[in-house]
Amino acid sequence: MKRAIISDIHGNLEALNGVLAHIAEQNVDETFCLGDVIGYGPNPCECLDLIIDQTKVTLLGNHDQGAMFDPEGFNSGAERAIFWTREQLENSGGSREQIDRRWDFLGTAARLHRDDPWLYVHGSARNPVNEYVFPEDIYNQKKMEKLFGLITKGCFQGHTHVPGVFLESAEFITPDQTNHVYHIRDEKFMINVGSVGQPRDGDSRSCYVIQEDDQITFHRVEYDINVTADKIYQTSDLDNFLGDRIKEGR
Repeated sequence: MKRAIISDIHGNLEALNGVLAHIAEQNVDETFCLGDVIGYGPNPCECLDLIIDQTKVTLLGNHDQGAMFDPEGFNSGAERAIFWTREQLENSGGSREQIDRRWDFLGTAARLHRDDPWLYVHGSARNPVNEYVFPEDIYNQKKMEKLFGLITKGCFQGHTHVPGVFLESAEFITPDQTNHVYHIRDEKFMINVGSVGQPRDGDSRSCYVIQEDDQITFHRVEYDINVTADKIYQTSDLDNFLGDRIKEGR
């Protein structure tokens, strides 16, 4: 099975189109999305439509959840963006049938997906929607022990927008350190697949992974960032900072 795994699109249509085109060239069998299809970015409806049509599994992210309910723990810019996103989903997305289709898709998205020995979540094995697992968490022994105790072999996650591999031996490996290919071994692992629409590792290109047999390959995909940023700048309810950060990969 050759599986593409994407996450954290955040309403960035140009990035999503670029990644989907790249995936189409890789002869994958299926595509999983680990959540946060919407939030921050200027094209929530279009991104949802593509994800509905082109993924086998899509999980619930915290921004997806925030659009349906009251956003919790969001900063002011993220909160403004999610309220604007909610308005777009309800009033700017075509026919009533199309609108309902998107809401139904979000409302039925699972919090996690198991395909033993693999686990797929947005946040973490302990809190699938909301918990962050940052590279520096390798120094938090209790947290790591708890997370790895919930994993059979490997867990794929997003949420932080920082790609890399966490090992049970309290190590975090960046994609560059593995030459962008991680070979699965006996040790348990967690892999952050990075972000399609808003990378935060200093590289502005979209990031996703392909899972195949005993290896995980990290891919970076260029897209026209200025197009997305300009849409953000032209939308008063989206902070300019959101456009700046996609240019800087932070």
